[in-house]
Amino acid sequence: MPTSHTSKVYEHELRTLREKLLLMGSLVEEMIQKGSTALTTRDTGLAKATIRLDRRINRLECEVDELCMRILATRQPVASDLRFVTTALKIVTDLERVGDLVVNVCERVQELNEEPPLAPVADLQGLADEAIEVVHEALDALVARDCERANQLLTRDDVIDEHYARIFQEVLLVMSRDPSTVYRATRIQSIAKYLERIADHAMNIAESVVFLVKGTDIRHHNRLKENDPLSSPPPAGLRLR
Repeated sequence: MPTSHTSKVYEHELRTLREKLLLMGSLVEEMIQKGSTALTTRDTGLAKATIRLDRRINRLECEVDELCMRILATRQPVASDLRFVTTALKIVTDLERVGDLVVNVCERVQELNEEPPLAPVADLQGLADEAIEVVHEALDALVARDCERANQLLTRDDVIDEHYARIFQEVLLVMSRDPSTVYRATRIQSIAKYLERIADHAMNIAESVVFLVKGTDIRHHNRLKENDPLSSPPPAGLRLR
């Protein structure tokens, strides 16, 4: 549960920070949904409208950054409040990048819509659905401060990476069979990569939720152990009480 403070102004600042962060998350979800719809329906107008939403996300990023800096400078938060403020600074960056990636998807959609349709490549819509779902799950875990939910989400990263790899291989096959598809196929591949990167940012948010709740930094933990077998075991994680 959020900490109760004697300072009503301080409490208002923290509440405002939560509200802005969640508003930014809801706008990002809206962008992904609309970008996916623009892709499947070849709707250029919707793609352009989705790109315009990114301006609101960029403004919110600046507002959240400014509010976090003000709280750090004037309130000198500790314990869970400090974790919340520093976590907000990380999450807002991931959300802004997701918005940028959706813009990239919509730009490729506009380019594809100027060309004849390309035969469906693997399960691109399935990858889009997975990206939508993991972002939604990460944000729900953030709202609920649900560490278990965040950890479960992290197990899906490899599955999404494998899905992207299958699409990439099929795109290569399409281009090798018919060189006239290269322009369109490379844009399909780019969209798939943007969707995979969106999922990566969702994983970052899930890791941030674990830090927010437990004070434990789990970023890169497993990968560091796998890639450095001769080193001594890494510490349990950075803890901030």
